[in-house]
Amino acid sequence: MNLQLKDKVTVITGPAKGMGRAVTLAFAQEGAKLVLAGRDIEAIEPVAAEARAFGVDVLVVPCDMTDAEQTEALAAAATQRFGRIDILVNVAGGSGPIGKTGWETTAAEFSAIVELNMTGCFNTMHAVLPGMVEQKSGKVVNVGGTFGMRGRAGRTAYSASKWGLRGITKSFALEAGPYGINVNCVAPGMVDGPRFRDKVCANMADKLGITLDEAMTRHAVDYALRRVSTDTDIANACLFLASDVSRQITGVDLPVDGGWAML
Repeated sequence: MNLQLKDKVTVITGPAKGMGRAVTLAFAQEGAKLVLAGRDIEAIEPVAAEARAFGVDVLVVPCDMTDAEQTEALAAAATQRFGRIDILVNVAGGSGPIGKTGWETTAAEFSAIVELNMTGCFNTMHAVLPGMVEQKSGKVVNVGGTFGMRGRAGRTAYSASKWGLRGITKSFALEAGPYGINVNCVAPGMVDGPRFRDKVCANMADKLGITLDEAMTRHAVDYALRRVSTDTDIANACLFLASDVSRQITGVDLPVDGGWAML
């Protein structure tokens, strides 16, 4: 299927590794023009080089998404370079404290992850939406999480931030819909990679006195499909929601979790 994303100007936050890298390369393979934004430019450059190998134009912009002035500068730089912004994919985010109850989580830990996962996405949408409204078209895909759909013990701060992002997504979808703009959220479950293995599985293994492989298996059996998602699974969902194949879908939370949050 041709997703018709060739030459679509796509801003991707958090592109340096994991899901962000997978999303970046997926859009590059589709021929999109890319604007890659994040705090660590040195970490982004190798991914930008991989994307350019597909023959696409790539602009790298330093940006801390929690700083509204920097996100406005990001939107301005993208527009100056390419003339417009067609797609925004908000991948940048963090996990917050793992294995702590709400009363063990400090106010600083809670505020930090809410600031990154909620305010960061609000800032980028606030910066990009006016241009999309003016051109009467656009796609926004926020990467949330299934713990923002069902909650999770030991992940209070993260769950709160992803629940909040759902509300932001739905409100923007209602406001931007009359201008032909789709705003949706992809909600990954556990995604295989260093953060999942080294933090989430390691925490479970330590608490239960089991191996990392046993911890991974315990997570997988929670899902209907008995497997943990990959970065590519998330990237494919982002492609779908950024394309006109999903033209009549807006304001949704799409769980990509092998069957957990909705079953």
